[in-house]
Amino acid sequence: MTEPPEPSAPSAPAAHDEAHGGLGSRLNWLRAAVLGANDGVVSTAGLVVGVAGATESGSALLTAGLSGLLAGSMSMAAGEYVSVSTQRDSEKAALAQERRELRERPAAELDELAALLAARGLSPDVAREAAEQLTARDALRAHARVELGIDPDALTNPWHAAGASFLAFTAGALLPLLAIVLPPPSARLWVTVLSVLAALALTGWSSARLGAAPPGRAVLRNMAGGALAMAVTYGAGSLLGAAGV
Repeated sequence: MTEPPEPSAPSAPAAHDEAHGGLGSRLNWLRAAVLGANDGVVSTAGLVVGVAGATESGSALLTAGLSGLLAGSMSMAAGEYVSVSTQRDSEKAALAQERRELRERPAAELDELAALLAARGLSPDVAREAAEQLTARDALRAHARVELGIDPDALTNPWHAAGASFLAFTAGALLPLLAIVLPPPSARLWVTVLSVLAALALTGWSSARLGAAPPGRAVLRNMAGGALAMAVTYGAGSLLGAAGV
């Protein structure tokens, strides 16, 4: 019979899944941060450019930009908190159910774990040996990782997710806000537009690279979307300003 894995080391599929899962989690966090910053850039740029179309008042632009930054960052944080809390509750419920099944029918759960390991490429004998060793070490953790794809020691913290979303959006929103209020009135619009397009090129490239996709199309799509948003809001602001609203 093939020699079973050493008790102190995880099986090859489990070790690979743990490493791959950690990398995937980090990439998801990075991608979420990039997208959050991108949202901050686009939404705040659209807001301040729209106001700039209606008025040249620096105080009005600052008030609108700060209001958009705070409203957007709080909205992103709240939405992320609710989303991750729901996911965490679902993961906890799945772990609780798995814990009950391990207590009520351990033999069937052992067979299930062995079948899952065999489906990942191990021979039936090695899969059985690995399932027995993983069950003896920590049955719940083994089933959580192999069957559910959950690391019970690394459940996502909704407060961390909310804080990360708040910071990412704020970082993105600061660029158009500063670009619209710091330059002189004659240059603020073009400084803002060029700064925003450069930032959108960077976030489009970053998101494409993190997703292992060709960056050229993502950059163009991101810049085109931002340019369209600014053009629409500037046009609306100009019409409202001309109408004296």
